[in-house]
Amino acid sequence: MGLKFSLPTVHHELLEIALLAIELGATELTNRFRQRIQIQSKGLANFVTEADLAAEKVILETLIARLPNHRFLSEESQQTQVVQAEHLWIIDPLDGTSNFMHGIPHFAISIAYYRNQSPELGLVYNPITEDLYLSIAGQGSWYGPRKQYVDTAQNLSESMICCGFYYDRGRMMQTTLETLASFFHQNIHGIRRFGAAALDLCNVGCGQYGVFFEYKLHPWDFAAGMLFVHEAGGRCTDCSGNPLPLLQPSSLCATNGQLHEEALRVIHPHWANLNASAW
Repeated sequence: MGLKFSLPTVHHELLEIALLAIELGATELTNRFRQRIQIQSKGLANFVTEADLAAEKVILETLIARLPNHRFLSEESQQTQVVQAEHLWIIDPLDGTSNFMHGIPHFAISIAYYRNQSPELGLVYNPITEDLYLSIAGQGSWYGPRKQYVDTAQNLSESMICCGFYYDRGRMMQTTLETLASFFHQNIHGIRRFGAAALDLCNVGCGQYGVFFEYKLHPWDFAAGMLFVHEAGGRCTDCSGNPLPLLQPSSLCATNGQLHEEALRVIHPHWANLNASAW
């Protein structure tokens, strides 16, 4: 492989294939970064670029050629798959498309492998900074060769909070802003919003944020990052405290575990009041 990944001493039978897919997808993105690109709109402020499509194409071709009996769910093609698939890959070829479009080097490829509906392997890779976040069920979460753990904060007043905004510019946006105001009343250290949920989740796992929340995400947004949080000792649920679904959009609350119930007490009332029509 051309890229020099700095890896920990861990093992998964599909890791090498996943790394190859990441490498080839990363090449497609870096070749197009800060270049003139074709953009298609999927809705208000929701875009897909030729970079997304090119990266997805090479990632899927790489995996399908080597794993023809596996199933795949990817953001751009959104192939219909059943949750009962024994081997399922959930892929976001470009998480942080808006950042990419504006030349901001904060975006990632996210790839997760599930066996019998249980996450086994997750990779999140920023091809510009060359930051690789790797998680393997039962073997931990790793940033490069270093094992990662969530923050040890016991109270929101000891934490930095991160959030995401879905593309909706109506009630969901307003509800998110109201939730942020409620967090500030808890004397948090501050709020950050960087626009790439997969990386945000990894930052929770690395102990940089005590809480990350967003009121609507898709499985490809959180499949790999969720495993990273769990393996680093944290907790991920929806904004009502329920387990995250495998193949459906969901709200999300990720924390270091210690802050989870306190965070939900801030988040859930706003979530409960959000009109279901926003979905």
